[in-house]
Amino acid sequence: MFLHPAILFITFRWIDAVDILLVAILLYQLYNLVKGTPAVSVFFGIIFIYVVWIIVRTLDMKLFGTILGKFIDVGVIAIIVVFQQELRRFLLFIGSNEFLGRSKFLSRVFYPAKSGFVEQYAKVDFTPLIKACFKMSESKTGALIVLTRNSDLAVYINSGEAIDSGMSERMLENIFFKNSPLHDGAVIISGKRIIAARCVLPVTEKEQFPAHYGMRHRAAVGITESTDAVALIVSEQTGGVSLSVNGTIRSSLTQDKLKQYLEQEMGKS
Repeated sequence: MFLHPAILFITFRWIDAVDILLVAILLYQLYNLVKGTPAVSVFFGIIFIYVVWIIVRTLDMKLFGTILGKFIDVGVIAIIVVFQQELRRFLLFIGSNEFLGRSKFLSRVFYPAKSGFVEQYAKVDFTPLIKACFKMSESKTGALIVLTRNSDLAVYINSGEAIDSGMSERMLENIFFKNSPLHDGAVIISGKRIIAARCVLPVTEKEQFPAHYGMRHRAAVGITESTDAVALIVSEQTGGVSLSVNGTIRSSLTQDKLKQYLEQEMGKS
């Protein structure tokens, strides 16, 4: 008995290549969200079970396939519960301009009102901001400052106190003065204006987060993981000035280095 040639070879179409590419991109983005957190072990466990289920189904092992199939059906609800924070961050990423912003054309099509953060900061002088950070550094006054780009930070702005004032060195120092009622939390800046103070930010859940960093650093990484914002941190313990972008921290910055990074991230260089 001979097998039909169509059975011996797997038909591979161009749409299958697109399908594989899309799944790979999806898994890569999901892995980036759970990387370094306790959820990464669950993530690999789910992938392993799913791969086994596909193999079992291909081999037509009906009993084992039925058991795994029921587990996967119920597992969707379990995934929503276990990965609640990660799914929220993933949906924020998909819904933000950061996802489509890699293409200038798509950015302008889907987010026409939000595609000009470069123009928004084109005439902004970062000198008052930098001077304020390093004056607070000298007195070891803790500070957390967030600069908006394309992502909508309305949720975090609404968690604080509305300010809507010009950005100045003295204003920032007064906000973060230790006896000020606004010093606890983050300041959010958009363009030339301070939008809000005392804002509550999400903290990173990375397991391997350096122990010498405090809650301000965790919050800075947390906000830059889920949005495209840029965060500045002044450490209350060491007085060190750091900058966080895309969930990473650049620490022990000088004034010149901080200015260079800010202009680079805000599209001024």
